[in-house]
Amino acid sequence: MKITIVVPAHNEEKYIENCLDSVLKEIKSFENTGLARRTSFESEIIVVNNASTDKTKTVAKKYQGVIVVDEPEKGLTKARQAGLEHATGDLVANIDADTMLPFGWLEKAFAEFSANPGTVSLSGPFRYHDLEGFKKFIAERIWNISAPPAYFFAGYMILGANFVARKKALLQIGGFDKNIDFYGEDTNLARRLSYVGKVKFSMKFFIWGSGRRLMENGFLKTEWTYGMNFLWEVLFKRPFTKTYKDIR
Repeated sequence: MKITIVVPAHNEEKYIENCLDSVLKEIKSFENTGLARRTSFESEIIVVNNASTDKTKTVAKKYQGVIVVDEPEKGLTKARQAGLEHATGDLVANIDADTMLPFGWLEKAFAEFSANPGTVSLSGPFRYHDLEGFKKFIAERIWNISAPPAYFFAGYMILGANFVARKKALLQIGGFDKNIDFYGEDTNLARRLSYVGKVKFSMKFFIWGSGRRLMENGFLKTEWTYGMNFLWEVLFKRPFTKTYKDIR
């Protein structure tokens, strides 16, 4: 089984180095496990340079073996789709350029897909690497309180910055909806993938994420925006927020 890890990146020169370092470290760690040998593990990393005007592409190209793909039209779903179109893995993962993989992330993913043929996607929550003290406690507590009932209510859930899906299933549903600018794209994907298989969300399958958006926009505004877009996609099959700029 081969996995392609896609990293969409728009002006992420400050963060992408830590992200790629963590991915390479996790790949090396997983290669030494029995599960990697049993699944004939292979991997590739694709960075989608999404209309960056900084040195994101230059930084990514320093990493030997990392494939850099240009997507000149800005947009998260457009970047994700470009990554999918270039991916050669049986599994396609998407993480954000400001995230970092924790130890055991690949082992959890491969264990799930190896044991459960009906699973088409696995996702999980954030834990924050750049928040401290009370802010970190509150942010992660919100995940613990809100995610399990939301997942139970909908029957599916994906965090776009932390998911792995079978490429066959992604192609079967037509890939990512490029008509969605930003918010709601992950719930839209989860809903459509649920038509072809199990879309699993596990609180144990976490990723180290950045709390910068929480800090920039405020906890209440950010949680409201993500919550409403999740609900609107589940109930009405469309995002609540029209464009990314609506919250800026």
